[in-house]
Amino acid sequence: MLLFNALCHSSYAYEVNQLGRNIKNNERLEFLGDAVVELVVCDILYNKYPEATEGEMAKAKGAVASEEVLTEIASEYEIGRYIFLGKGEEKTGGRTRSSILADTFEAICAAIYLDGGLRKVKDVFEAKFERVIEVFLSGQRIFDYKTALQEITQERFRELPEYRTLKVDDNGRFIVELYLQGKKISTGTGSSKKDAEKDAAKKAYEFLVSNGE
Repeated sequence: MLLFNALCHSSYAYEVNQLGRNIKNNERLEFLGDAVVELVVCDILYNKYPEATEGEMAKAKGAVASEEVLTEIASEYEIGRYIFLGKGEEKTGGRTRSSILADTFEAICAAIYLDGGLRKVKDVFEAKFERVIEVFLSGQRIFDYKTALQEITQERFRELPEYRTLKVDDNGRFIVELYLQGKKISTGTGSSKKDAEKDAAKKAYEFLVSNGE
């Protein structure tokens, strides 16, 4: 029952409950799972990186417990295939939407925690988090392109990038344009406005770094 609850998106619960059933969505589990994920990550950082400062651990926690990373882990396990979605979310690409995948992953972590404790969560996912932590601390990858881009634009131009939603295409995907100093720098796409902005930020960041502008 816990696993079903963890996979039950609010859109599905709403539609089913309209027919007289009483199904709980995964939002409460997601709330608990957010804390469980952060605790696992903090435990790894504290015990395996004794030389890391509080600031370094805080940045690593923010990156590793981010929506982007949790979405990637959820995708590795193909969690999107098993989520119970309402018809509307199904039609608009909910199974690949990062916010839904990340939230469902957190709900699953909560379900595992309630069933077997923190040790069981670590048994299942610790290696995944350790890998991401190592990549982050070694500087091999940027996890938050919006923040990285903002730091560059503030330093070079004393200006923040501007995101403009252009439209939503026929497949329900958002298209966002990114402007800097009044000029379009990049265009991003995604299943949500947030995802499209991340895509645009990544492209703009790579453009500025490669051109040294």
